[in-house]
Amino acid sequence: MGSHVWQEMGLSTEEYGRILEILGREPNFVELGMFAVMWSEHCSYKNSRQVLRLLPTTGSRVIQGPGENAGVVDIGDGLAVVFKIESHNHPSAVEPYQGAATGVGGIIRDIFTMGARPIALLDALRFGPLSDARSRQIFTQVVAGIAGYGNSIGIPTVGGEVATHESFRESPLVNVMCVGIARVDSVKKAAAEGPGNPVMVVGARTGRDGIHGATFASAELSPEAMAKRSAVQVGDPFMEKLLLEACLELYGLGEVVIGIQDMGAAGLTCSSCEMAARGGVGMEIDVARVPRREEGMTPYEVMLSESQERMLVVVKAGSEHEVERVFGKWGLEAATVGRVTGDGVLRIRDGDAIVAEVPAAALTEMAPSYTREAREPEYFHQEQARNLAEVPEPDDYTDALKRILASPRIASKEWVYSQYDHQVGTNTVVLPGQGTSVVRVPGTNKGLALTCDANSLYCYLDPWAGAAHAVAEAARNLACVGAEPVGVTDCLNFGNPEKLEAFWQFRKAVEGMAHACRVLGIPVTGGNVSFYNESSSVAVHPTPVVGMVGLIEDLTCLATPGFKRAGDVIAVLGRTKDEIGASEYLAVVHGIEGGRVPAVDLEMERATLNLVLSLISGRLVSSCLDLSEGGLAVALSEACILGGIGARVRLSGMRADRYLFSESGARALVSFHPSALAEVKRLASRENVAFSIIGEVGGSRIVIDAGPAEGVSTRPGSQRIVDVTVGDLSRVYRGAIGWALES
Repeated sequence: MGSHVWQEMGLSTEEYGRILEILGREPNFVELGMFAVMWSEHCSYKNSRQVLRLLPTTGSRVIQGPGENAGVVDIGDGLAVVFKIESHNHPSAVEPYQGAATGVGGIIRDIFTMGARPIALLDALRFGPLSDARSRQIFTQVVAGIAGYGNSIGIPTVGGEVATHESFRESPLVNVMCVGIARVDSVKKAAAEGPGNPVMVVGARTGRDGIHGATFASAELSPEAMAKRSAVQVGDPFMEKLLLEACLELYGLGEVVIGIQDMGAAGLTCSSCEMAARGGVGMEIDVARVPRREEGMTPYEVMLSESQERMLVVVKAGSEHEVERVFGKWGLEAATVGRVTGDGVLRIRDGDAIVAEVPAAALTEMAPSYTREAREPEYFHQEQARNLAEVPEPDDYTDALKRILASPRIASKEWVYSQYDHQVGTNTVVLPGQGTSVVRVPGTNKGLALTCDANSLYCYLDPWAGAAHAVAEAARNLACVGAEPVGVTDCLNFGNPEKLEAFWQFRKAVEGMAHACRVLGIPVTGGNVSFYNESSSVAVHPTPVVGMVGLIEDLTCLATPGFKRAGDVIAVLGRTKDEIGASEYLAVVHGIEGGRVPAVDLEMERATLNLVLSLISGRLVSSCLDLSEGGLAVALSEACILGGIGARVRLSGMRADRYLFSESGARALVSFHPSALAEVKRLASRENVAFSIIGEVGGSRIVIDAGPAEGVSTRPGSQRIVDVTVGDLSRVYRGAIGWALES
């Protein structure tokens, strides 16, 4: 076979040689296509597998860790939360609407494949600057795609995050997380068992869309790749809704389903070989039996199609008619296309002709695994050593605050979430924009707090610290509504791993994430790696997104970030340090994207989490909000805006901009009735967490007075630096993204 064929499919010379060794012959065209997709980075994780082993994946609540369609964590009372995050970056760069929509569809299938009913979606999005017309177009179409699919299928999109930066201009990031609930004894696995058991394709018919989508996602976004619109799938949320209900009904029939897997990346090839390999069996598939929506499809096209809304199911022999009955009830097809065998071989037929014959393990367990070389980028030490001492104070603090509140990373995402049906199902307890999202566990008084977090600039300047901060911030977000963090799913978005600096960023980020998860005791139950997020040699800022789930045992014991009543004391939990490096303040007000990332103190993070959870469970605080991007100034503004009430604050002991805009970790902003002061102070002392009263709630304005400051300052004495109405800040905060998109 000409070398250009396998090279065009993304295989290296060494990999093709390894295929020859495994088979003892040259592969035919169908077999070569199967190897190409299964050995792509997207399916095999060949560049990341070794590093991912650093992540902690076990814990007392973990029922299923990495290796299945989604992670599963016990939440008590015989119930489990099932969750996963995935990327659909390359397709969204080419066809933003369908790329985002099918990303939603794919992650939903991962959840109900496990036997869970999906109850919530979240998304983490990165785009180019909104001053760029193409970035605005991608932004609006991606949001429309997420809304179009999620709203139609009836699963609320309850949270997420959005940020913009020049590095995402050509390579946007679209990460989608789904969360579902299952009974512990009803969790399904994707392993084929029992030679002779029938193999069935259920759901939509197979077409030519998405062929080589996995390979497309495993290469840089060159102009040639951008032209491959056939690699982008087309979704049908109404078909998926029928598939979801049919699958859940099928699971209720007892022991009918032996194993089930979504036909996502690499389609029928991936689902068949992975199910066979997991079960230590073989599988025989007749592509002539696969229902198709297009005439003249070849075996190659059928095996590699990534048409949406399809499942591969291994069922108990003799139950085929029952499966057909259930799917027929929902207007769907269920076709028997093969059987489980005992020889470990994936054998593909087209009627009587054998068109491919490959050991299932050759496509999965025998895929290459690389330990790439890594090199620290030159900029790393330069940024660590950058001197920020001469950065001046703002001439106008109110103007500086408004500019930060208008930054897409900080500003309200109301323009986004207003397009999502975030209340369908009536289980959304804390709505988007009102704080960390909380959904009810149906039929109980338990709640799940859900968040996605990453700071791409942090991770560019210091990948280890940036990833550790993402874990810590996610945990604080959950704790600040009263939830105990129980599990992480991650989506690791990086550039080309074959480039030494990019692989260094990846490895350091995983090391930082692993360390933070271990110290905080939060297991990683699965996730996704997305490499090759670069175009014209410009890589995205490394963005390891942390999706985290927390458990609230009693929904009557819940905190939200908005201030509640006049006269409440406002306090900061945790120590504020002079740490403006990598901050939103430095970038927005001074145009500097650099400096040292705030120090990571995970022991103090753990103490702060314990304190916050104690305060909320003791019903001692009226409001609680973590301090992160934008620092105290942003947290204070959000608490006033969300509460519709003002505050008066006095700062002292540190230069005002350093105190207001520091992004030190392990901190939270709380308010409480004065009568609770002694107990709040006692609990803070018990956990050895710093406690500072800074003001009180009341009025309709945010007033900030700054006392004498240590070090260099343009202020000789006490001074009022901010005096602005809550309504004025609210208009900026709520309107900024919409204004930018309309410009």
